[in-house]
Amino acid sequence: MNKIGIVLGSTRPGRNGEAVAKWVYDQAQKRDDAKFEVIDVADFNLPLYDEPFPAMMQQYTKEHTKVWSAKIKEFDGFIFVTAEYNHSIPGALKNAIDYLNVEWKNKAAGFVGYGSAGGVRAVEHLRQVAGELQMADVRAQVMLSLFTDFENMSEFKPDPRHEGSLNDVFDQVIAWSSALKPLRA
Repeated sequence: MNKIGIVLGSTRPGRNGEAVAKWVYDQAQKRDDAKFEVIDVADFNLPLYDEPFPAMMQQYTKEHTKVWSAKIKEFDGFIFVTAEYNHSIPGALKNAIDYLNVEWKNKAAGFVGYGSAGGVRAVEHLRQVAGELQMADVRAQVMLSLFTDFENMSEFKPDPRHEGSLNDVFDQVIAWSSALKPLRA
């Protein structure tokens, strides 16, 4: 059975992403076709990239990188929960992604974005990053608006219609994770 990581990319105090990631996880628990786990970037305390060698060499010298690498290796695919900061992804998420290379390769990537424009610009940026890492990004995505899916832009109250979009993301990430399995072997 595929194991899918729900990557919470914002580390900002008071972040909205925690509630969004919890919602994604709760919806995932209604399924029996994959195992899901939330991976909170904040839990890994990754400083600005501090390894002396490029990530693709996998010559990690820092314990925090080794722990992060081991966690990401566990998964067959990912659903990235990302805020949109200045038309892009949070710096902490980009930093966490940049720590690794091979660990992301040949894995599926789905996206749940949130922000004033539904996080679409952040997701578009994240798709480019995923492509460079040889991840297969799926077409379906969830776009959550700070104006309509959050009360006072802070209390998450998603429109029920997003459940259908999220299930499409689950379906595609799980299917692509399975299809890519021979390449990861």
